[in-house]
Amino acid sequence: MIKKAMMIPLVFLVCGALVSCNPPASVKAGSATGAAMLQLLPANVRGVFVVDVHRALGTDVAAKILKDEKAKEKYDQFIKMIGLDPMKDIYFLVVAVTGTPTGMERHTGAAIINLKCDKDLLITKLKSVAKDLQEETYDGITIYKVPERGRSGDARVGAFLDDSNIALGNEQVVRALIDVSRKKSESVLKNPEMAKVFKSVNKSAMIWGAVAIPPALVQMAIEKNPMGKALEGITALTLSFDYANRNLVTEIESLGGTKEQNEQRANMLNGLKAMGATAASEQPVWKDLLNTLEITSGADHIKIFASIPGELLDKAQEMAKEKLAGMISAKPMAPKEEKPQEKKEETRK
Repeated sequence: MIKKAMMIPLVFLVCGALVSCNPPASVKAGSATGAAMLQLLPANVRGVFVVDVHRALGTDVAAKILKDEKAKEKYDQFIKMIGLDPMKDIYFLVVAVTGTPTGMERHTGAAIINLKCDKDLLITKLKSVAKDLQEETYDGITIYKVPERGRSGDARVGAFLDDSNIALGNEQVVRALIDVSRKKSESVLKNPEMAKVFKSVNKSAMIWGAVAIPPALVQMAIEKNPMGKALEGITALTLSFDYANRNLVTEIESLGGTKEQNEQRANMLNGLKAMGATAASEQPVWKDLLNTLEITSGADHIKIFASIPGELLDKAQEMAKEKLAGMISAKPMAPKEEKPQEKKEETRK
């Protein structure tokens, strides 16, 4: 018999073996998570934005928008055209940007839509709309391409990575996504730089993003504008937006830099916040919005946090509507009348 003293270490060893053998997190529509979707992205991705569409369209904000007759009409037209009901069928939208943009180089990207759909029906509808749709096979997966007339640059294509995920965007990136789905190349989770950034973002939020910032891009900003000095040392940005119990919780964080640099940046942002609140003294809504911001710094980061109650969001929305309505209804300026003297001089010419 195994001695009791050996039982505890043995249990830990067995548990460790089981954990190491666990299959990857599901990316199947309905059981996928935003964090799990990262395993579909190639290792050279430097920017990721994730939208939990299913949650977003289930909020009271979305319901309020669809109460508008015109918005509801357009929504119904979209369902009829594409054969999908976003509220029921689409779960995640993931946008990925690859490359190392430094201002001179092009960076490319693609999106993944995580959804439940009838693949054959969707392809039939697509072919009925895009009559000149082209098809080619890449590693056993069909890539659909619409020729771009009169435009230069990389082609925009689409492909079903599996029954739950459609890739759309730059052809080079879509092929890279296929390679990852076929286990022929590593995912972005194996990129040490991005893996570090992902640890700092709330991946359970309704909308979140993470971007690695190359030092060359920061240096370019510093050289072009003295104010760019405020960005020195920043290596990444993360953001998240969550909506629950009629509260919008926002968090934006910059990573990198020294403690002193981050203190200076936080002080500058707090100063701008105070100036904005003073300038908005005649507009209580904007002042209240600014006052929800909490700006703090740490040894290697700056964080901007805000929890905005639904009542305040409603007031801001109504105010924005009023301003927009005022701009639309404003009469255009009458053309400037030409003075008689100017007319005579023009005649002489």
